[in-house]
Amino acid sequence: MRYDDSPPPPESASSISPDRPWFARRPALAVALAALAPTCLAGWVLTQVLSGPASGAPQPAAAPLAASSPAAAADAKPSASAASPAASRAATPAKGPLTGRTVVIDPGHNTGNFKHGREIDQQVDIGTNRKECDTTGTTTNSGYMEAEFSLDVSHRARALLEAKGAKVVLTHDGERPWGPCIDERARIGNQATADAVVSVHADGASAGNRGFHVILPARVKGGAADTAKIVGPSRGLGERIASNFARTTGSSPANYLGSGTGLVVRDDLGGLNLSTRPKVFVECGNMRDDKDAAQLMSPEWRQKAAQGIADGITGFLGG
Repeated sequence: MRYDDSPPPPESASSISPDRPWFARRPALAVALAALAPTCLAGWVLTQVLSGPASGAPQPAAAPLAASSPAAAADAKPSASAASPAASRAATPAKGPLTGRTVVIDPGHNTGNFKHGREIDQQVDIGTNRKECDTTGTTTNSGYMEAEFSLDVSHRARALLEAKGAKVVLTHDGERPWGPCIDERARIGNQATADAVVSVHADGASAGNRGFHVILPARVKGGAADTAKIVGPSRGLGERIASNFARTTGSSPANYLGSGTGLVVRDDLGGLNLSTRPKVFVECGNMRDDKDAAQLMSPEWRQKAAQGIADGITGFLGG
């Protein structure tokens, strides 16, 4: 018996007696293993029959698994393109009277501005002077934010315009923590070579002041600001929106400015001063007046406001 781990010395073929079985000269363990081999083989065959093909064997492709419920489908991770707001809309734009036209809608302010006072207070160049990047906007007495209102109306107007074939760009879609600054908002419209730009707002005047108004750019020139080419077209855009807004919403022009016309000209708004495209601001009502606020908080009324804005843009663009 060997007590080390080295293998036994090999035996030559001539040392094995031809009349003795070859395994008679192997250790008893080898003989036992040889005896077990048929049993193991039979067990393996039985296992394969009961459990199916071996893991390495080719198998038919599995059919796609359908989601067992809407919730399961919602848990599936979307692709990067499907997650973006633009990709979630129809890949092929609708054909209509505004096909080939680009409209930029600027939802006023941002709900996050309240938490980023230092950032929005930074001064930016608006051509004629410097002004804060953005402001918080106003709220109703119950706390409904102007930024919430403006984004909701912008979404509704976008849907209406896209249904007519327009390409619609928003300056932001609520995805940013604050801003964008007023100079960037103007730049977005310029870079899109927009046929019309509308900034959506609601006013914060004192109670008793009611109605809407549309702000038009004044003729200004200084630094990067030069509105000479857009004053005329912007007025045409503003007049179209004012008339359609009044008819669709039933609201009256503001009773506290604009002399009842619903039109106001200003030279202190960077979003207008820096624009090179026809652009107006729409102040849809006064959030600090309870009667106006009740309308602004109504989803049905906001749909009418969006319709008035979209109809005004469509009329201006000849759609």
